[in-house]
Amino acid sequence: MEHSLIARIRAGDPDAFGGLFDDYAQTVFRYAVRSTGDWAGAEDVVSLTFLEAWRLRGTLRDSDEELKPWLLGIATNVLRNVRRAAKRHDAALTRMPAGPAVPDFADELVGRIHDAEQLVAAQAALGRLRSKEREVFLLCVWDGLDYRGAARALGVPVGTIRSRLSRARKRLRDLTEDEIKKIARNMELPGAAGQYRSDRATAVRSNGWEGNR
Repeated sequence: MEHSLIARIRAGDPDAFGGLFDDYAQTVFRYAVRSTGDWAGAEDVVSLTFLEAWRLRGTLRDSDEELKPWLLGIATNVLRNVRRAAKRHDAALTRMPAGPAVPDFADELVGRIHDAEQLVAAQAALGRLRSKEREVFLLCVWDGLDYRGAARALGVPVGTIRSRLSRARKRLRDLTEDEIKKIARNMELPGAAGQYRSDRATAVRSNGWEGNR
């Protein structure tokens, strides 16, 4: 990353910041989708991330070699705030009188993603991780940051990244296997106990976390 570009972004150059959006909007979007499993919500995260990036552009350092860790660090904080807001919203809803039943379209949304069963298993397993372990796993494994980049994104030492990632990988292997077994049970054919559609279930199992170690 050229220092001149960082200086232009830090100075509030609209063209430089527009280039930043063009280069990294999809990266932030993929990170948000993987973190939340929500396509529409991920679009909101992208908008909020770049609004925050504009506000925090003065925090960029000349020593930064690339902007991806900086942006994903901002996105991580946005996601934390979104989760906290969602929890407050859910808590408020529990205090309201029950309304009419609303159809659940979650399966339809998940079906937009290739290999939906794998996404379901992965998302469920990630959701069972501690939040700090989940963040490190998403940044290092799915978004390709090295230890130093992830440390920059999360504001923690490199050694902390290493230990969190090690724990996350171990727990995810166990948790994902558990989720895949649940999916297989749900895919059992009616009237044929113990059987399931092996083509799809096998696809989930063959694309597990082992390849990401």
